[in-house]
Formats: sequence, structure tokens, C-alpha cells
Amino acid sequence: MSVKLTDVAKLANVSPTTVSRVINNYGYISEKTRKKVFSAMNELNYQPNSLARSLQGKKTRLIGAIVPSLTNPFFAELVSRIEELLNRKDYKLILCNAVQDSSHKERDYLNMLKANQVDGIISGTHNLDITEYQETGLPIVSFDRNLGPDVPVVSSDNYQGGWVATNSLINSGCKKVAFFGNIKGSNNPTDLRLKGYHDAIIEHGLQEILVPMNFYESANLKKMAFQKLLSKHEIDGAFFTDDFSANLFWQYSRFNHFKDCERIKVIGYDGTSIMRQLNPDLSTIAQPIEEIANLLVDLLIKRINHEELSDSNYVLPITLVKGNSI
Repeated sequence: MSVKLTDVAKLANVSPTTVSRVINNYGYISEKTRKKVFSAMNELNYQPNSLARSLQGKKTRLIGAIVPSLTNPFFAELVSRIEELLNRKDYKLILCNAVQDSSHKERDYLNMLKANQVDGIISGTHNLDITEYQETGLPIVSFDRNLGPDVPVVSSDNYQGGWVATNSLINSGCKKVAFFGNIKGSNNPTDLRLKGYHDAIIEHGLQEILVPMNFYESANLKKMAFQKLLSKHEIDGAFFTDDFSANLFWQYSRFNHFKDCERIKVIGYDGTSIMRQLNPDLSTIAQPIEEIANLLVDLLIKRINHEELSDSNYVLPITLVKGNSI
């Protein structure tokens, strides 16, 4: 006998409407209730009736994308390109905007995508354990995160980006170059930006200046970090691992008239079109967003179609875009 939505509701001790809202990620549902519903679904092996056709070997032509935050211009531009490419291939995108450092939200999205029988997932978040993705049994490709040997990962050349950014500042005369970004190792490709910075600093016999900073921190927290740094160190170069923070520093240091702020050379990272329009003077390491999107979609479609891939790690070249900030 087939399992019905009402069976799930009864086992979870909630209303059928609540089960429907959990499946479709609609409205506010407490974390406790979500866990009860998903636990009941797993126990009963429940599949939504509206997608029963997928159980007959048919595709839903739905793709899930889990990204850290669309407030980041890089991910906003990347997702826009991915959606456009998928649409051309007659796929629809379910976008999941997971907050950085929020494993429960990412888990909810992963469960929701699984319940809705998506054909595959593109992941760009770093919150959940690798096994939770592996247990979905779905075709997955990853951006800038290692999810295991069987999951292809696409990234730009993060090491080269870190090295080129730092070397460019040094070649422009900087002797005290600060690094603003994640300084905690996570065994993911983006860690290599710090490695590139480190190696360039060592090659020139200089001292590291590391400033912990995350894109998702508030502007006020970043400004406090800027003030603390500029009051203690006379830096002459600043490498940021995202353009938004680099632009904030560029504006903050000049607006507040810090000593010799005009001589501090700045370079950011990502090279999105919106940031280039906002501050064309800002130098940046541009990631090939269009090529990244193309490759992510191409690899996922191949995985969905059970085609063999030539590799599991795909690294695309970066480009230095010089502005008046260096």
C-alpha cells in the first residue's frame, strides 16, 4: 500500500498542511518540527505524490543549487548564469540561499531537494559534513568545496590568485602587505588563496600580516577591524579575498582620513560586473564566472546521464584586472 502525506503527518504528530509546507519549504517551520517531518518521511520512505512520475524512471528536470548567500555579488552572478544555462537545457532551478555557518538551514534545504526528487545538485556551501551529501544518492557537483573523491569540484586557480594579488602589490612597491580573509584551514580550494599570499611574502623576505575576515561579517565589524589594524600597523598594501570588503576598506580608510591612507594599495577578489561598475578603480583578481557556470552545468548533466568524467578536480585560470588602486 502506498504511503500518503497523511501517514507522514500522523507519524510526525503534525497536520498534513505542515508536512506540505516542510516539503515545499514554505513559511516558517521550527527546526524541531522539520526534523520530525523528515524523520517520518525517511521512516516511511515517503515520496511526494506530485512527483511520483520520477519513481517510474522519468526525470523531474529540476536542479537544486545551494549557495552561501546571494548578498555576495559573486554568487548572485554565478547563479544567474547557471539558471540561464539550465533553462536552455529545459531544466528549472530550485535556489537554496543557505546562510554561512548555518548547518541546520543547509540540511533543511538538502532534505527538501531530496524530497522533491531533483535530478541533481550544485553545492557551493561549507556547512554540512560530506557524508550528508553522499547519503542523498543524487548526482552532485561542487564549487570550491571538496565533497569527496566521487564528487567533481570546480574552482578557479585560488593559489595563483593569491600569489598574483600579493606579488602585484609587492611589485608596485609595497613592503607591508596585509591579508584579509579566512585564515582557518578547511581543506577546501579557497584556502589556497592564503597559501599563495604566504608563498609570495616568503619569496620576497617580508612579514605576514593576517587579518581574519569573512565576507558575511557585517560592515560595522569589518570597519572595527580596519580601525584596529590601521591604528597598530603602518601597512602599505592590502589583499582582500572578496571585492566587497576591499571596496569597503578603500572607502573607509579615505573617508576617515587615516594617516597616509592614500598610499595604501588595495586589491580584491572575484571581479564581478557589479563591483567593476561600482568602483572601476579597484584592482581585482577576476574569476571566470561564465566558464565556471558552464563547467558546473556540463558536469552535472553528464552525471545525471551517467556519463564518465575525465577528472574530479577542475581548475580554471584567473585574471588580474588592474585599476588605480595599485
